[in-house]
Amino acid sequence: MSALKSLLEKPAEWLTGQREESEMVLSCRVRLARNLDKCPFTHMARPSALREIGDEIKPILQKSPSLEEAFIINLNEISEPERMILMERHLISFDMVKNFRNRALVVQLGEKLSVMINEEDHLRLQSMESGLSIQQAYEIIDRLDNEIDERLLYAFSENLGYLTACTTNVGTGLRVSAMVHLPGLVLSNEIGNVIKSLSNVRFTVRGMYGEGSEAMGNFFQISNSITLGLSEEETVKNLETYVSNLLEFEKRAREDLLKEARSLLEDKICRAYGILKSARLVTSKEAMGLISEVRMGVGLGIINTVSIADLNELLIMIKPMHLQNLYGRTMGSRERDRARADYIRTRLG
Repeated sequence: MSALKSLLEKPAEWLTGQREESEMVLSCRVRLARNLDKCPFTHMARPSALREIGDEIKPILQKSPSLEEAFIINLNEISEPERMILMERHLISFDMVKNFRNRALVVQLGEKLSVMINEEDHLRLQSMESGLSIQQAYEIIDRLDNEIDERLLYAFSENLGYLTACTTNVGTGLRVSAMVHLPGLVLSNEIGNVIKSLSNVRFTVRGMYGEGSEAMGNFFQISNSITLGLSEEETVKNLETYVSNLLEFEKRAREDLLKEARSLLEDKICRAYGILKSARLVTSKEAMGLISEVRMGVGLGIINTVSIADLNELLIMIKPMHLQNLYGRTMGSRERDRARADYIRTRLG
């Protein structure tokens, strides 16, 4: 059985929705950028150098206790649709889908821990957890980083910290993010002020797939924008504090909406649920919006016949390449819209 097939046989563990605030926080992710000492950065390296870097890194990762049950997927050995599936599962970047030669993914069964080899940096370590679990995700990635550091020599400067291909990652090389669901702040027209205030304290707000992606379904990725001058522990604590405060604003916005327009809000949520359970054609963007409204309904106790875990899985499984893999054929956009509607109806039963 191929590594990719093994991954697709069950949903990622971070989709379980069993951690704190899992309705409002889809997931937390911690990434570390690391490079090998005295080796050219990926974008400067020749194919032969990239091969040598990969050959040096892979056996080290295989010996790491944290990656005991991990697979190695060489991206040049799988098709572009299969690489797109990995991107839809947040395991590789879009850049790796297109620039796949001498690139690889090492991923633990369950997808909580993974490593991209020769992406923007030689190593991109990634940990993902369900709900508001930033500290837990950091502890997992810190353990793996220490295991690798014992066997590989990282590019490091006493003055600057870890050296990375992009200057915005120099220092700790740490990116901490939370995928938050904020329909209350969107409906109350407060989301613009929230994004502005986060930018003022050096946090970045993006869509579900990071830089350059559109915010759909009221999901926003919030991450630190500086990696120099703060310790890893301070960065983790800062984001956890700001996300916790943000969730309080979201709860207040929902309470105000219920107080001022309960019938309208209930109608909006129940209509969304009805459309998902009966529609024959649903675009990806429309589905994201409808799932968001149902998700808020679950959070408010208005809907109790569907779980957060089911809604989390839907967010991944309705993506174009996942649908094509599920139905075993290439599809045009209209056929995907029909397949998406069929799949959602079946899951919501």
